[in-house]
Amino acid sequence: MPRRGKSVPRRRQRPRESPALIAFGRQLRRMREAQGTKQETIAHLTNLSGAQVSRIEGGKRRATRTFVELVDDHLAAGGALISLWEDLNKDGHPVPIWFDWPQIEGDASEMTYYQLCVIAGMAQSPSYAAAILDGNEDAVAARLERQKIIDKDDAPTITFLVDEQALYRQVGTAETMREQLEHLLMLSERSNVTVQVVLSSGEHGGNGSSFVIATMADRSQVAYVETAIRGLTTDDPADLAAAARVLADLRNRTLPGNMSRDLIRKVAEERWT
Repeated sequence: MPRRGKSVPRRRQRPRESPALIAFGRQLRRMREAQGTKQETIAHLTNLSGAQVSRIEGGKRRATRTFVELVDDHLAAGGALISLWEDLNKDGHPVPIWFDWPQIEGDASEMTYYQLCVIAGMAQSPSYAAAILDGNEDAVAARLERQKIIDKDDAPTITFLVDEQALYRQVGTAETMREQLEHLLMLSERSNVTVQVVLSSGEHGGNGSSFVIATMADRSQVAYVETAIRGLTTDDPADLAAAARVLADLRNRTLPGNMSRDLIRKVAEERWT
């Protein structure tokens, strides 16, 4: 069998934009600037970050009704902003939008990862990531750079739901696997990280795909779902409700943190020594 060369990094596609969200964001900005109100003021009022308000105004993030009502009142808009939001949500949800997932991941206050059969990228050790990514140095470096959110000052609360099969499914060498499981144990000791093993089962909803759910400071959520073709980002209520049902099923099949660590340690010592 011929030896494969290094993977060529795929060109990142520019996220698609939603005309509805752009229109709302522009009107919000016009109203805010007409009142001489700063983005930071809106951020403080609505318990969002300045970056999140900026993305709403840029049409890259949906505004919740609570956000709109607070801002409409503060800007003395007389319900105009609420009416616009309602017009753009007549079908219950505006035109779909594509999110810049790394930005969402970096701004989230809570993250829950579930990866089918392998360890989630955010929890991968360098050698495991290199094996998964076929030695693509740029891709590995990008993945390790993303992991820095675990250590930042305002780090999110992170939960890794680890498929039990990922503990036994060899990626790279036996040494790679042992290092990866030890890395999981190290992560589980951090105050903002929880690692739990989802017991093997051919019956739960998580067998369909891998996904991540990001919860923002305003409690809104965005989900990232992996498919065989590409990753999808969504904040559609129906999608989030479906993901929540799968997540509840998975959590019903997970070991507590201490038991998960015991199992991970046992597999590392008995299978990958």
